[in-house]
Amino acid sequence: MPLTFTPVNLKKGVIRESIDLNIIFSGASTYIQSNVWILEEYEGQLITTGHGVARNPSQETINNWFKIEKYEDGYKLGFYPEVCDPCRLICGNIGVVIAKNGSRRLTINEAPFKIMFKRA
Repeated sequence: MPLTFTPVNLKKGVIRESIDLNIIFSGASTYIQSNVWILEEYEGQLITTGHGVARNPSQETINNWFKIEKYEDGYKLGFYPEVCDPCRLICGNIGVVIAKNGSRRLTINEAPFKIMFKRA
C-alpha cells in the first residue's frame, strides 16, 4: 500500500524513528474526503481511517499523529503523539484486528503489525 509520511518538522526533510508524523494514503480516493490517517472511534474501537487533517499539530489534530519505531527486523507504527503535551490519550502500538464482518482494521493493539519499507 503506497503511503506518504510527513514529519511534524518539515525543515529537517528526513523521516526518522520516534518522531510525530502524518501518514497519508498516496492514491486518490473517490470514497473519502481526506487521505490522512486519523484514529477514530468506530464500532467501539479506535481504528485508523483516512479522514484526518495534515500538519497543524494541535489538540484538534492530535489523533492524526503517529510514529515509526524499530521492531524486530522491521518497523512498527505507534500512536503516542507528543505534539500536544496536556492531551490525555490512549496510546499504543498499531496492530491488526479482524472485525465481525471479516475485514481487517488497524487499531491500537498490544501486538504490533510489523511493516517493511520500499522506496517508491
